[in-house]
Amino acid sequence: MILTSAQLERIRQDAAARVESVAALTQRICAVPAPTGQEQARAEFVAALWRERGYTPEIDAVSNVYVRRGHHPGAPLLMLLAHIDTVFPAETPLTIRRDGDYLYGPGIGDNCSSVATMISALDMLDAYQWETPVDILAVADVGEEGLGNLRGARTAVERYHKQLGGVIAIDGNVGVIVNAAVGSQRWRITVSGPGGHSFGSFGTPSAIHGLGTIIAALTTLQVPRDPRTTYNVGMIEGGTSVNTIAAHASALLDLRSTDPTALNTLAQQVRALIDQHTPSGLLVEIEVLGERPAGKGLADDPLLELARQALQWTGIEPRCVASSTDINIPISMGIPAVCIGATHGEKAHTTEEFIRIAPFAQGLAHVTRLCMDATALFAQQAKA
Repeated sequence: MILTSAQLERIRQDAAARVESVAALTQRICAVPAPTGQEQARAEFVAALWRERGYTPEIDAVSNVYVRRGHHPGAPLLMLLAHIDTVFPAETPLTIRRDGDYLYGPGIGDNCSSVATMISALDMLDAYQWETPVDILAVADVGEEGLGNLRGARTAVERYHKQLGGVIAIDGNVGVIVNAAVGSQRWRITVSGPGGHSFGSFGTPSAIHGLGTIIAALTTLQVPRDPRTTYNVGMIEGGTSVNTIAAHASALLDLRSTDPTALNTLAQQVRALIDQHTPSGLLVEIEVLGERPAGKGLADDPLLELARQALQWTGIEPRCVASSTDINIPISMGIPAVCIGATHGEKAHTTEEFIRIAPFAQGLAHVTRLCMDATALFAQQAKA
């Protein structure tokens, strides 16, 4: 359907009127712990929210929560993705508080606000009794953060990829459109050796010293600025005591690029460098912990253009960026995809994370209109 000016104004006004309800829903979701790999409790809670609204949710084997809106089984699908996992361990106190226009809490913006916005967008369409020309499949997915390896998005997109007209992920700040996927490889590099006493066995190769040599060598790597390509050692551990020559040491390495060829080249360079700089008497093992595909959507992708236009309609000038989000998966499979935000927030991945409440008016309006525009696009494409 083509939205009339009256319908567009209704979306704008209704989104503004629902700001407080979206904020309240965000807080309820945030109160349920959901560490990556342990999302079951929040999945059950989100499923219960859908049941309250008359939907019949499905929770799959990895704890993704699916609901389908519409009755067009042969038509393309619009998939919405909003991840429910957080970076915080299960024991993290989930202290949520409001101070005026601000909500504070671990994971409040990344990504509870997005899950609440996804649910609220369908609430709006249901309130209007608007039937979209193709179905919307809303997925509260798992495993987006850290070493989750985009497990939830991968599972959902692979399951429905033959039916998908496109994918919209909700994650990040309103005004930002992600249309390029920053790919990554995450490795654990483990160095091992004989170990021994720091004085009595002096001269025996140390796993820590060997790992340090490798890390120092990494800093000499020259990587391209375009396509942007990076590397980082994020964690190191090893050793037994101050007076023990370390028998084991390990590091977590993150390799990233917006270009799959550049990412693979970097990985090959790192492997060669490790081979060259491993001291005699030590062994090195590389364990691949995660891989996220890189890629970029087409600059003239109609879905991207709709996302831009809908954002401008809310009064915000769009900014297109590359990032690592759930849309890495559909982009790598040639499926049109964008990632858009729900509100404004700061200090993500810290216990001091906060979001603003007022921008939900624009974020919710953007998501709701884009759902209508995208489903119309996919229906038109199916007829062409």
